[in-house]
Amino acid sequence: MVSANVARNVVGIIGNVISFGLFLSPVPTFYRIIKKKDVEEFQPFPYLATVLNCLFFTLYGLPIVVKNNILIATINAVGLAIELIYLSIFYLYSGKKMRIRVSLILLGEAVLMAVVVVITMFALKFKHRTVFVGIMCDIISIIMYASPLAIWKKVITTKSVEFMPFYLSLASFSNGCEPVGELYRFPTGTCR
Repeated sequence: MVSANVARNVVGIIGNVISFGLFLSPVPTFYRIIKKKDVEEFQPFPYLATVLNCLFFTLYGLPIVVKNNILIATINAVGLAIELIYLSIFYLYSGKKMRIRVSLILLGEAVLMAVVVVITMFALKFKHRTVFVGIMCDIISIIMYASPLAIWKKVITTKSVEFMPFYLSLASFSNGCEPVGELYRFPTGTCR
């Protein structure tokens, strides 16, 4: 029989592969942006939400919050780097108004992250850190998975899905299905 620790690592690696697919799914969109040297009607919100999600899950995966969760920290650190590259490309090819907007949102994300790190490190005992940061991660994950829907108003009014990132939507759906499988494998609390 396979130990719970081995099974947890295998499921974690599968989750990392799926997450890596999510992080790489916008490549066709950014190839198009680079080729046309314009962001057109594409929106930065899915990538901004993913940056925040990766920041929080990297924190969550660190031993100061949850022990033996390094797989979560590493894939999200990689995802953070990838998303920052996407946002750099977006920034390079967007107009001044959008650049300011992206910069302000990133600044807000950095401030939020700093506040959460300070609260986590100095106001909470270790046993409460997992719950606090975990709840923050859950909230931000919902925002991240809903962020591709920011373009829906345009999709409905123009009746065109041209600027709805299909691969990002598909990868988000696939990545969102992965934790459901984990719930069946590991009932709450058995792998902590």
